[in-house]
Amino acid sequence: MTESPRLLILGLDGAPARYVFDAPPGALPNLQSLMARGMWGPLTSTIPPITCPAWACMSTSRDPGQLGLYGFRNRSSPSYGPMDRADGAWVTAPRLWEVLSDLGRRSAVLGLPLSYPCEPFNGWLIGSFLGPNDHDEYTQPTSLADEIEEVAPGYMLDVPNFRTDDKERLLEQIRRMTDLRFRLAAHLMRSRPWDLFWMVEMGPDRMHHGFWRYGAPDHRLHEPGHPYESAIADYYCYVDGRIGELLDLAPPETSVMVVSDHGAKTLTGAISMNDWLRREGYLVMNHVPDTPAPLDPAWVDWSRTRLWAEGGYYARLFVNGQGREPQGIVPSSEYEALLADVTARLRGMRDHEGRPMGNRAMSPYELYREVRGLAPDLIVYLGDLDWRSAGTVGHRDIYLLENDTGPDDANHSQEGIFILAGPDVPASGRVRGAEIYDVAPTALALMGCPVPLEMIGRDLRTIRA
Repeated sequence: MTESPRLLILGLDGAPARYVFDAPPGALPNLQSLMARGMWGPLTSTIPPITCPAWACMSTSRDPGQLGLYGFRNRSSPSYGPMDRADGAWVTAPRLWEVLSDLGRRSAVLGLPLSYPCEPFNGWLIGSFLGPNDHDEYTQPTSLADEIEEVAPGYMLDVPNFRTDDKERLLEQIRRMTDLRFRLAAHLMRSRPWDLFWMVEMGPDRMHHGFWRYGAPDHRLHEPGHPYESAIADYYCYVDGRIGELLDLAPPETSVMVVSDHGAKTLTGAISMNDWLRREGYLVMNHVPDTPAPLDPAWVDWSRTRLWAEGGYYARLFVNGQGREPQGIVPSSEYEALLADVTARLRGMRDHEGRPMGNRAMSPYELYREVRGLAPDLIVYLGDLDWRSAGTVGHRDIYLLENDTGPDDANHSQEGIFILAGPDVPASGRVRGAEIYDVAPTALALMGCPVPLEMIGRDLRTIRA
């Protein structure tokens, strides 16, 4: 009998074209070999293009609205209190390995954000940095944790405090985390009978946040000739070598997909959105802290507040809606007019040097096929994601040239990457039009499995150059 087709998916969190497709010839021999014999190109991410919800949308082929996942933190009730941090329990649609499990196929999943916890399935799963920190509770089955400690002692889900000025420590820890992840991946590939093997390495994302300025001439803090100038490029060369080790372990007829959940770009700074909303009269506060601090609902005069914001890689604006929020004042009859008004003002914003920012304000009801849970009323890209949204309030200026959560050089960009090669993949070269939702349907098609009608993506092989 012929063996069932196998698929190896290698996830590089945050990998952009700049450090993969634009690398010099021969710099990344393993990735460039896959490109030469297959197809590759930009992979348009979710809106918003961040780790959560992007990996969950990739594994389910559903959009953020269908999953009710709009960021690392989400509102689970219409209160003004803290939002809840997402984990795998928020993902209610079947993930790729769960679909395969129902078809009798086996999967090994390693480090995929928002994968843990999940329903029992035919295979093995090791959680990501978004899972619990207790190493007794981050695997399926739980007995796998002891084996990990033998194979990769001190296994790291993430690097602690990656927003730091201690770059030497950060670089050492990222290298160590990556070494342990690939060491564990190689062990699982050798010791488990898998049909799908999907691993995600967080190191690229952490390198971008910590070292982007050194290799990016457009960053305001760039120093030509700095000792860390090639740190990110060197790291990608290292990862390429480790990828080569896994490719050598895969059976010859295995299809290979390399994907990232989003890209990366130079971060200019942060906009203090709640201070801007105060200035524009949408947010009224009874108390403004003497030094910047996270917005405390007790400081807000909700009887006169129409909008407030949450911080992050993008801005989330919430309407203080009558009948929805505990002290809501905006009636449904004024909802659309309010959003149109604030959208116009956001689009008219200028940066710290007086240039138009080009902000985008988007309604979830226009973006997604369905809107589940308590979505933001507006999703706002500040500039083309050149600026973050600060989660603190009480700044003297709305423009912050330093990130309010610690040193950070890079923001996320809308386009990640994909590379696809295998016996049934055309050597199409560079193609355009691929979306993050296409990954799971392509995987199923490559493995000879039916694609559920609920999946919104398509087979990447149908894209023409």
